[in-house]
Formats: sequence, C-alpha cells, structure tokens
Amino acid sequence: MADDIDDLLDEVETKFCVRTPVKKEKSSRRQEDQSGNSDAAGKKKSLDGGGSRRAAATQSKRTSKSREDDDLNSMIDDIIDGPEPPSALNRQGSQSSVHSRTQSTSQRRCHPVYVGGSDTPMGIGSAVSQRMCDQLRCTSCDFKIVFFDNFEWDSSCEYLFFRNNVPDFKKLSAKLKKRKGCRAYACQCMWRSVKTSFKVDQDTQLKWVCGKHAL
Repeated sequence: MADDIDDLLDEVETKFCVRTPVKKEKSSRRQEDQSGNSDAAGKKKSLDGGGSRRAAATQSKRTSKSREDDDLNSMIDDIIDGPEPPSALNRQGSQSSVHSRTQSTSQRRCHPVYVGGSDTPMGIGSAVSQRMCDQLRCTSCDFKIVFFDNFEWDSSCEYLFFRNNVPDFKKLSAKLKKRKGCRAYACQCMWRSVKTSFKVDQDTQLKWVCGKHAL
C-alpha cells in the first residue's frame, strides 16, 4: 500500500511539475508577443506621427509661401494703381503756382486813380502815365461806375434818380445833356460831370476805387 501511495504521489508530482513550466512558458511567450506588438504599434504610431508632422510642416510652408506671394502681388498692385510719385506732384504743384502767379499778375490797379473829361485817354493810371480809370467801382453802393463821353448831368439830378436807373442808359439819358469835352460819371449813390482831370481821392465825397484792369 505504501508503494501505491508513492507511485500516486510521483505521478501527481510528475504531472504537475511538467505542466506548470509549460504554462509559464506559454504565458511568457504571450507576454513577449504582446510586448512586441505593443512596440511595433508604438513604432508605427511614431512613424505615423512623424509623417503627420512632416506633412503639416510642408503644408505650413506652402501656406506661408502662398501668403508671401499674395502680399507681393498686393504690393505690386498698390505700386501700379497708387498715386503719382512726389516728383510729379511737385511738378504739378509748381505748374499750379506758376498759373496762379500768372493770373495774379494779369490784373493791375490804377495808382493813383484819375477821372477826367472825354479828351483825356482812358486805361491804367499811374504817376508816370496819367490815364483815366475805366474800371471804377463804388465801395459805398458796390456798383460799377458808368460814364458817358461828351455829356454832363442836368442840375436837377437827385439821389433816387440814380438809385432807380443806374446802369440803364436809356433811363439815365433823361437827365443827360450834351457837352463836348465833358464826361458824365455816376453810380447809384454819387454822380459827377468832369471836364478837367483830377485824382479821385481829392474829392472826399467820392468812394470810388479802381476795380482792377485785365491785361
């Protein structure tokens, strides 16, 4: 009976001692396979991640280059469609200033201002050339002075007559009388019959000035 028990124990020990290492070996292989698969997946992910980063970097470079090209094209368009260079503007400004000076020098005033009879020449008066101003304007009524050669005003003339009739010659002729060598001047507030020339500022009642002569 003791021998049978020993045999049974040997059989049990043999069975269990042999099968247990086999299971462990299989388990270790399974773990190695899983570890290998995990490493492979990690390497694959790493490779995939590196490719994605390279693709993203390439796309970023392309986008940046495209933006630079757009900016360059925009700058070229701005240069083409932009205003003229400053030199051209300066030339235009200088031409405008020259034109302005030409306009300003194309008109002159009498100095001093003369009035006179029909025998005296008319034009731009000066200290050297004593000409009668034909561009007189009144600073009081702001009307241009009218004048009629070889006429004088009737003594019955009064303020309302000129106020209502200047500058209409047909209406004014009712108070005009012929007189050779005389010149009849009038605005809406003052009138004079002049035969001998004199400076306007010598008559303190007259508010007449030269309204400029076009050259």
